[in-house]
Amino acid sequence: MFQTFDATTTPKTGGPRLAALRDVMKSRGLDGYIVPRADAHQGEYVADCDARLEWLTGFTGSAGFCITLMDTAGVFIDGRYKLQVCDQVDPAHFTPIDWPQTKLGDWLASAAKNGDVIGFDPWLHTKDDIDAAIKRLAGSGITLQPCENLVDHIWSDRPAAPSDPMIPYDIALAGKSSTDKRNEIASQLREAGKGSIVLTQPDAIAWLLNTRGTDLGQTPVALAFATLDDTGHASLFIDPAKVDDMLREHLGNDVTIQPPDQFGPAIDALKGPVLVDKSTAPVWLDTRLKTAGAQVTYGADPILLAKAIKNVTEIAGTTRAHIRDGVAVCEFLAWLSAQGAAPNLTEIDVVQKLETFRAAAVELKNISFDTICGTGPNGAIMHYRVTEDTNAKIEPNNLLLVDSGAQYLDGTTDITRTLAIGSPPREAINAFTLVLRGMINVSMARFPKGLAGRDIDPLARTPLWQAGLDFDHGTGHGVGVYLSVHEGPQRIARTSNVPLQPGMILSNEPGYYKPGHFGIRIENLVVVETASPLQGADDREMLQFKTLTCSPIDRALIDVNLMTRQELNWLNAYHAEVLDKLGKHCSEKTQVWLKQACRPLK
Repeated sequence: MFQTFDATTTPKTGGPRLAALRDVMKSRGLDGYIVPRADAHQGEYVADCDARLEWLTGFTGSAGFCITLMDTAGVFIDGRYKLQVCDQVDPAHFTPIDWPQTKLGDWLASAAKNGDVIGFDPWLHTKDDIDAAIKRLAGSGITLQPCENLVDHIWSDRPAAPSDPMIPYDIALAGKSSTDKRNEIASQLREAGKGSIVLTQPDAIAWLLNTRGTDLGQTPVALAFATLDDTGHASLFIDPAKVDDMLREHLGNDVTIQPPDQFGPAIDALKGPVLVDKSTAPVWLDTRLKTAGAQVTYGADPILLAKAIKNVTEIAGTTRAHIRDGVAVCEFLAWLSAQGAAPNLTEIDVVQKLETFRAAAVELKNISFDTICGTGPNGAIMHYRVTEDTNAKIEPNNLLLVDSGAQYLDGTTDITRTLAIGSPPREAINAFTLVLRGMINVSMARFPKGLAGRDIDPLARTPLWQAGLDFDHGTGHGVGVYLSVHEGPQRIARTSNVPLQPGMILSNEPGYYKPGHFGIRIENLVVVETASPLQGADDREMLQFKTLTCSPIDRALIDVNLMTRQELNWLNAYHAEVLDKLGKHCSEKTQVWLKQACRPLK
């Protein structure tokens, strides 16, 4: 099995570890210390050896940080983790703080004292983040000071860094050679008057070099750093244990391979204006460049946008992956339906069964994240991970939320279905229908080229808003192709100002969560495409979404009286397409179930 169910943390360890951290702070003359979720690469997912926030506090969420002062410690979490953090951290030692509503600098200005010195590891924070905090601390007498990593000093059994090989990724799947990609990015550097760019994010390096890896398990990348100059030549800084002759041949002569300890000297030697993305690059990099006398210019990493706009080959591959995944999900849903209204199952049983169906595909390499499978109140915990300690029995007359995905060689999937177990309460049916309407609104959207995710986000929320409801997460995130299931810069969210472009893949996943009762989320992946022209329309370019995910939506939770004719027509057409694409690939028993699950709603 790809997923385990061990509880990786416990609140009771937080107190002793916090005390040890404060002892080290005192010995270093520090009044506070910041422990982020991030690693040196600033990605969402980290290796076990970099899970410092989890080790210190017990909090396992994918975003956030802890600020430890001598008399208090705040754990900063966003709306996704308000319930989860309460279960995972010891309230006697850690106080949850709503973030980003409360900024790092603002909290320090109120909680710390004039003259306090707050330490931070310059590898683990971006220049954007530290600059923003310094600005908010202006006039407070509180200073931020780069220092060694204090958690590493007290983490005696810290796991070793991963050392699995970097693996070539076939051009038949990538759709474009690494040489072509490097030359295109180099051309952009030249046009912008930049001599080079420093690359710190493993998925950007993986895309640029057409490589993959297993350092982060469910995110198929190898941890490394790189530089690219305006001639298209790249230098890769990577553990030699990860490099073999096959990789060397794949990379060719225009990619120089060096050990990690040469990264610093190579940074010192960079010529010409060096492009640095302040939102992703660590403070260490900016400081090192300036100390060496380099001309530093700030701007967006061009690889992120290039990676986000999938080529024809990538879209074809991920389309195949979604058909394959849809078959596995339908086999699972048919199996679950056959268990009846009172199944003798637990959340772990459900997760393992779903993984078994996915594992039937030879193209499967891993799941794309730990499956979120929550029954009843657990479904209201947005990023709930079932463990042996929390494993709940699937009770009748309730909801079951299953959010899962897979990593296939040709595509990454992410799908959420909320399912009726028996006869759920009327309140849940009403809320589900409103969430569904929002999901359909996004699916049907036609919009002018140039609009960003923030312009689309209200479409998902309007039916909920009209009922006085909402959800505390973005409507959608970007998705890679056999890369990260969460990628930027594209998003469907209130804060996203990145224009949507054809080829971008995003999730469409509105939800509603009633703490202590149930959670609802419906998620399909979509790809942005040019909209077909309409008679009588003007000549402006319009875009639309094409749905990639193939799986029926639970009819038992839909109140057709709350839906418009247009919404029902979309849903019926979607279900007809699901049946057409998947039916012939499913087992005979599942075909029978699928025909019933996809029959039109009146």
